[in-house]
Amino acid sequence: MTEQILALCRAMGAGREELLLPLVQAVEGLLAGRLKEGAVPEDCGPAFPLAAAMLVMDRLSGMTEGGNAGEVTSFTVGDLSVRREGGGGGSGRSLSAQAEGLLAPWLEDTGFVFQGVEG
Repeated sequence: MTEQILALCRAMGAGREELLLPLVQAVEGLLAGRLKEGAVPEDCGPAFPLAAAMLVMDRLSGMTEGGNAGEVTSFTVGDLSVRREGGGGGSGRSLSAQAEGLLAPWLEDTGFVFQGVEG
């Protein structure tokens, strides 16, 4: 599956080839560890490698943009204002959030969950 994820990353325009393989392996292991009990990456079909590639691309983007992806910074000196707005992904959701949504049916519950609360 690693080769499949690598191919998807390259198709998405991944740079930083020296970081790609270790990052793919780390993300693949991370996602596999978050699957519901008894589920394996192959159960997810094409969603698993695609979600993994999306996470890798998001991480690579954060590394190449100095970790400021999606942040808004602004400062003014006299009449000159400088502002940087990241993101621009169109949907307003990061690739990581989209990847989580893609794998949601196979992932353990994340976020806020009510358990054992009587009506």
